[in-house]
Amino acid sequence: MRVLITGGAGFIGSHLAETYLERGDEVYVIDDLSTGALSNIEPLRRHPRYGHRLFVHIDTILNHDTMLELTGTCDVVFHLAAAVGVQYILKNPLKSIRINVAGTEKVLELCAKFKKRVLITSSSEVYGKHLHAPLVETDNIIYGPSSKFRWSYAASKLMDEFTALAYFRTNGLEAIITRLFNTVGPRQTGAYGMVIPRLVCQALNHEPLTVYGDGMQTRTFTFVKDVVDGLSALMACDDAAGEVFNIGGTEEITILDLAERIIQATESRSSIQLIPYEKAYAKDFEDMQRRVPSIRKIQDRIGFQPVTDLDTILRQVIDFQRTLMNRQPDKETTD
Repeated sequence: MRVLITGGAGFIGSHLAETYLERGDEVYVIDDLSTGALSNIEPLRRHPRYGHRLFVHIDTILNHDTMLELTGTCDVVFHLAAAVGVQYILKNPLKSIRINVAGTEKVLELCAKFKKRVLITSSSEVYGKHLHAPLVETDNIIYGPSSKFRWSYAASKLMDEFTALAYFRTNGLEAIITRLFNTVGPRQTGAYGMVIPRLVCQALNHEPLTVYGDGMQTRTFTFVKDVVDGLSALMACDDAAGEVFNIGGTEEITILDLAERIIQATESRSSIQLIPYEKAYAKDFEDMQRRVPSIRKIQDRIGFQPVTDLDTILRQVIDFQRTLMNRQPDKETTD
């Protein structure tokens, strides 16, 4: 099978590419490297057993000719390319909206043209300001005003969902939508506001762990390998088209407790420093106080169950970040 992954040099995309290469498939990646990195897929390109089955295109998904060729070549499409991370989105609001909305429209248009099954990765952000848990795929959506650019990402991802469902209903396109809840693991960077790698790096450097707000906001975290298993199983499920599925963990934790657990796991001398939102972000930022998914629907459909607990996730991220830190002096010497 030939698999196209938009955003395939990103954190989740590179793990998804690795999974399909291990299965013996051909993988085609397109990524503009705005938030992805070649270092995520370089080991795959050099791998003696399956490097020859990985084809990488450094380009934007808005390039019609490139996407036309890739979509026509491949059997299925995973659409992961998007603006990601709160900090990146607040700094690049127009670019983020354009790539999320116009980019997804381009992917769907070409998948409909070639009748290719496509999986769209949406986000738990689409639920907005709900305080209840767990969040169910049929819940209403509650956003803040348009002046709060925090919600531009959520609204753009919701527009992606509407467009995919419209293609399913009007063109019969086999489109599957997944809402991801805080996927974490090796290769994830904290540069764009991702909380666990950011706090882990601070702890390893014995710096204060910066927790925004009062730290009482809660999240669940899902290991990237568990997420990839869910994505690939949904792609193979004939009964998933035209549906929306949460993919996430069930272990709810406050960010303050998360920071304390990271300090313990790293044996760090760090303290915890609470930072007001207005100092951490632009003035038009709002946070979601609680974000816990219901995974009953995906459990019923494909038997999905996250198997990696939070302590194991933290160990994996800590080991990865330690490896990066140990490599840094060698890189500086070489340069």
